[in-house]
Amino acid sequence: MFEKDGYETHASVLAPAKFEALAAHFEAKLAALPEGQRPEHMDVPHLTDPALFEWLLDPDVLDLVESLIGPDIALFSSHFICKPAGDGKPVPWHQDAHFWRDSISPAGDAITVWLAIDPSTVENGCLRVIPGSHLAAAEHTGTADSFFNQETAVDESRAVDVELERGACSVHSAVLVHGSPPNRSTLRRCGYTMRYMPTTVRFLKPDSHKIYLARGRDHAGNTYS
Repeated sequence: MFEKDGYETHASVLAPAKFEALAAHFEAKLAALPEGQRPEHMDVPHLTDPALFEWLLDPDVLDLVESLIGPDIALFSSHFICKPAGDGKPVPWHQDAHFWRDSISPAGDAITVWLAIDPSTVENGCLRVIPGSHLAAAEHTGTADSFFNQETAVDESRAVDVELERGACSVHSAVLVHGSPPNRSTLRRCGYTMRYMPTTVRFLKPDSHKIYLARGRDHAGNTYS
């Protein structure tokens, strides 16, 4: 399914006790957010919270990643994307690789594991994907007042809702067109995105970001933290 559609889903990836520990860790981080800070933008939290490596480098997670990109794996990034009930922001249609092209090359070789901290449903703004769209780069244009300032046009009749139970995950290619609607429901929607790339990918911005050798060995001359 991943090669054909650009994504796949799994009923679980972390052992139950380990998942519950991550969920509790997230709740503490959410409670500690400064007043007025939106929870959608808890980006690269592992750079200031090394406890997160317990989950980012979990063997079961890396086994899943290895099955898709091979045994030599770099941890590129992570992000808690939490849409609060009632006013959770939409994420416009986009390809991750478009935004990463100045940081990694080839950006399209990276993948994202999207782990559901909360149930993710149509009602609370789950991930939506365009199956097969990972086979070509898409043009992005500017957009106002959204999760970020660029988007790509899609035929929404082709869109698939990726609903996930709590603790389940999806995995998608960096070139897959995806997005999500706003959360107008009474239930929060949070996911932890864990982003990896094969070590054949070159890291272009070592002065502004850190990557980590998660498994195997380097093939691109990268410097890892």
